[in-house]
Amino acid sequence: MAAAIGAAQSGHSVAVYEKNEKLGKKVYITGKGRCNVTNACDTEDLFANMVTNGKFLYSAIYGFTNFDIMELLESAGCKLKTERGNRVFPVSDKSSDVIFALERVMKSLHVEIHLNEPVKDLICEDGRCKGILLANSGKRVMADAVIVATGGISYPATGSTGDGYRFAREAGHTVTALSPALVPFLCAEEDVRSLQGLSLKNIEVTVYDEKKVLWKEFGEMLFTHFGVSGPVVLSASSYAAKRIKLHPLRMDIDLKPALSREQLDARILRDFDEVKNKQFKNSLAKLFPAKLIPVIVERSGIDPDKQVNEVTVKERARLVELTKAFQVTLTGLRGYNEAIITQGGISVKEVDPSTMESKKMPGLYFAGEVLDLDGVTGGFNLQIAWSTGMLAGRSAEYSDPA
Repeated sequence: MAAAIGAAQSGHSVAVYEKNEKLGKKVYITGKGRCNVTNACDTEDLFANMVTNGKFLYSAIYGFTNFDIMELLESAGCKLKTERGNRVFPVSDKSSDVIFALERVMKSLHVEIHLNEPVKDLICEDGRCKGILLANSGKRVMADAVIVATGGISYPATGSTGDGYRFAREAGHTVTALSPALVPFLCAEEDVRSLQGLSLKNIEVTVYDEKKVLWKEFGEMLFTHFGVSGPVVLSASSYAAKRIKLHPLRMDIDLKPALSREQLDARILRDFDEVKNKQFKNSLAKLFPAKLIPVIVERSGIDPDKQVNEVTVKERARLVELTKAFQVTLTGLRGYNEAIITQGGISVKEVDPSTMESKKMPGLYFAGEVLDLDGVTGGFNLQIAWSTGMLAGRSAEYSDPA
């Protein structure tokens, strides 16, 4: 949609071929159906939140920034608001309002929209891309330029079935190793499963590959029937996706990041002092959510029936350590059905960053998730889509391979 708008604003006649029955099916489910449009951080700070090939995005992002997409949507009647972490959403909390706004802009620019029209192949002849072959009718649609913006292979029910990677390969492109990303982790520990449904706020997560720190972030997480999920965990998966294929990783959850070990010990002593005659298993209600207490008691190795005034200094130190580094073994990632994005894609070495045109096949352009580009959660992946789409649209023109 961004590519169509960019091309139409540049004076081209534009047609969109969409395999689904409606536009923006992937946008529809983003941000739990609310659509985290972009991130309202300083534009230069966007790059620090890109996981793969951030430098490639300089021309695209500075050409169409996070503030530009906000202005485009607002001027098309979709009012926006900024929430915690600079995340931008429609005021209505409806992703459909974002799609309708983009459709209004496209229609005002006379973009032709063809729904239920899957594309079977690109037409590449005489060293350039000259059009597309439609799957249903077998019709050849000729064009001066073709932009592939098909997404990855995450959430295949939305139509992201990897067509763009096949088109690219057939046009001579390299597609890097693909992996689900922004996706929950599987865990080894049985006791983690007993925490299913427990959401933790204001925790800090650190993911280690042996001694190397792969990811560290403060925020929210969630325990599930298979492992761990939630915002900080999803972002961690983008940094861990390649390593976890080789061996399990360790995740330490700091349940009380605001307190040092000394402060936490003093806090535990105070809590114990208030319930001197209670058993250890009944003394932790102020420190931890109820669901977590049995697991903490079990992992601490402290006799659950022990009176708190009998807990030793050594035992208390173990409790402090457990609270500051609740360990989970990450064994793998959930699949593409649950992945917000696909990591990997068309090698950016073979695409011109100033136009998004293929270096292998003149007349062919790429935008969005089909490229080997990705960011953490918070609106950064949609910004990649808006910026690369707009640049591809504005750059698309007849180029002579000679």
